[in-house]
Amino acid sequence: MSEQILVAGPAWVGDMVMTQSLCITLKEQNPDAHIDILAPAWSIPVIERMPQVRRGVELSTVHGELGWKKRRTLAESLRSTGYTRALVLPRSAKAALVPWFAKIPVRTGYRGELRFGLINDVRKLDKSVLTQTVQRFVALGLPTNAHQPPEIVFPRLDINQDNQTRLLDQFALPADAPMIALMPGAEYGPAKRWPTRHYGVLAKKLGAQGKRVLIFGSAKEQALGAEIAKYSPETAVNLCGKTQLADVIDLLAKCESAVSNDSGLMHVAAAVNTPLVAIYGSSTPAYTPPLTDTVQILKRDVACAPCFERTCPLGHTLCLLQISVNDVLDRLS
Repeated sequence: MSEQILVAGPAWVGDMVMTQSLCITLKEQNPDAHIDILAPAWSIPVIERMPQVRRGVELSTVHGELGWKKRRTLAESLRSTGYTRALVLPRSAKAALVPWFAKIPVRTGYRGELRFGLINDVRKLDKSVLTQTVQRFVALGLPTNAHQPPEIVFPRLDINQDNQTRLLDQFALPADAPMIALMPGAEYGPAKRWPTRHYGVLAKKLGAQGKRVLIFGSAKEQALGAEIAKYSPETAVNLCGKTQLADVIDLLAKCESAVSNDSGLMHVAAAVNTPLVAIYGSSTPAYTPPLTDTVQILKRDVACAPCFERTCPLGHTLCLLQISVNDVLDRLS
């Protein structure tokens, strides 16, 4: 009888991409296993690009919502699936509610907030050994006596070629044009964002080299993308808010390289194996590196970094300002 596994997934784009490494490991252990991921609606298109996953199970709660009744109703609908175990990636109590309500017999997770009983296969998290988020995810899928840290297989999202062709036509992008992706946003906060002007000057210089520049981001970043596109109106295309996440996956796969802050889209670019320049400010690649061999990291070891703050506590963001446009261009050449 094949194993039925429910993964209670994370709430951030980058973390959801990294969840694929766990799913790959689970399938390597048991190729006949069926894996579903419990996740917010926005992440379902990412999950659909993971060939190891049978389906995404939508959880309709919003960020920060307990949603007791919603979780219980969903869990009751899942009982007939016959899940044999659940892996709960977030460390919150509410993340463990659906597997508990669904009466999944083995519920694995790290010791977290007020989860006694909700998690019955409790793992101790040794942060000195499991230093990266992806290692912590993968380790939950392994036996307790497995060697740590685990080996990591990089995420690789599937590409929809038909959708890619449709998007190139929709946005009038020549199929053979050299394209560079810029991802200037970071949902976490401005302490992760390389200056807008730097992105604008970079777009202008890339345009002068004959490159088509595609600016990706959410609807909240439309103004940011528009400001950058002004620097090179003939060659830069502001796609912020004009594409769905699945569309970004397909278009990023068509780009010859990408430049990104430490953000969810950085991890998407890595997962489609697009050569990447990753810019780090308040965070560190030691904790959430892009999972690809085709990346060049740009960071400055100023005394106050990494601070992991959403906004710079000192008000100067020197960790980002000291990374120049030419620093990025040198790594794209």
